[in-house]
Amino acid sequence: MTATAAPQHVLVVGGGGRENALAWALARSAGVKQVWVTPGNGGTPELEGCIQLAISEGDQDALLKTCQDQRIDLVVVGPEAPLAAGLADRLRQAGHAVFGPGADGAQLEASKQWAKALMVEAGIPTAGYWKANSREEALSALESQGKPLVVKADGLAAGKGVTVAESVEEARAAIEEIFAGRFGAEASLVLEERTHGPEVSVFALSDGERMVLLPPAQDHKRIGEGDVGPNTGGMGAYAPAPLLDQAGLEEVKRRVLEPTLAALQARGISYRGVIYAGLMLTENGPSVIEFNCRFGDPECETLMPLMGPEFAAVLLACATGQLEKAPTLTIADQCSACVIAAAQGYPGEIRRGDPISSAVKNGADRQLFHAGTRLDDAGVCHTNGGRVLAMVAQASDFDAAFAKAYAGLEQVHFEGITYRRDIGHQVRNH
Repeated sequence: MTATAAPQHVLVVGGGGRENALAWALARSAGVKQVWVTPGNGGTPELEGCIQLAISEGDQDALLKTCQDQRIDLVVVGPEAPLAAGLADRLRQAGHAVFGPGADGAQLEASKQWAKALMVEAGIPTAGYWKANSREEALSALESQGKPLVVKADGLAAGKGVTVAESVEEARAAIEEIFAGRFGAEASLVLEERTHGPEVSVFALSDGERMVLLPPAQDHKRIGEGDVGPNTGGMGAYAPAPLLDQAGLEEVKRRVLEPTLAALQARGISYRGVIYAGLMLTENGPSVIEFNCRFGDPECETLMPLMGPEFAAVLLACATGQLEKAPTLTIADQCSACVIAAAQGYPGEIRRGDPISSAVKNGADRQLFHAGTRLDDAGVCHTNGGRVLAMVAQASDFDAAFAKAYAGLEQVHFEGITYRRDIGHQVRNH
């Protein structure tokens, strides 16, 4: 199969909202005949052109056998954990095309210390930091600064290992929690200076040498309206975020993404997957908050409906290191809005097992992507996680897109449904 061709058989690994959206977008791509999703979720059977498989994302042997049995042309690995565990390496060694970095490149997300060292080495703008591999080392660094710092657990923490401390006492408590064992016996962390400004997410599809940029998106991390309360995995998003115009996006490419790719290459890493740069737009320009080695969630659900029919072919070209031969990825000239419907209690102790009813069908301008859901033996869909559903809609302007998304949510019901009613307030209030 040539890089300019589209894959006919695609395997999407993962079971969240991100993978639900990826499978939907890939199934719509030109040339794709079948998409397998594993393990998927309660909404997978509703996706046209998709087949659900009950294989854990960590079962490398079974995933390899599926690739062989189903003659898979492209594997798209959604979550960070299997990437950090070397799933892409294992499948590539067997001759399969994989969109997702190897374990070496996944360190961009799997180790905050590794990523910060790479940024400093490459001259990429980011906050000053101190690394600590013991409780005493961390507390000493905090006391020497005498001001609130951002505390980040070093390894994978499913988006939950960061505390933006408002006081030295809060930072100290976050340090104590990390070394108390919540993040493993071999805990380590990064302390960072606080930076200020709006946040924006930028995604680059890379083949190891070249890249294609997607529209910037803005996530809403706080549980409460007006951006208050605890951080979550994300309560909604919109794209393209007006915070970054084309000139701003080019600056991010020049100052952040291209130096990152060059630094990875200098370390002998051929990074074939998505580089997610979480940025803060400071008064001195863009500054990297963090890198992720996979699509953000819910940014992915927001972006996928904007992808043109070339999407699968572009991911295959990235996976095979031949992006220069890929068709140009077209992006719909629309605004896309996403609102997350979460379970009662999220991001703390949540309700599970409530039946879900919905009158919304996926269409050209509105989609309901499933995240924390499961089907029972009778085929009834139930809540099964903190973030349950993502309602996404597109229109020519953000007001219309959000109105369409919120109208869709009025047709969705489960006990304890929770969602913010001000997603996109940054653009809607201007």
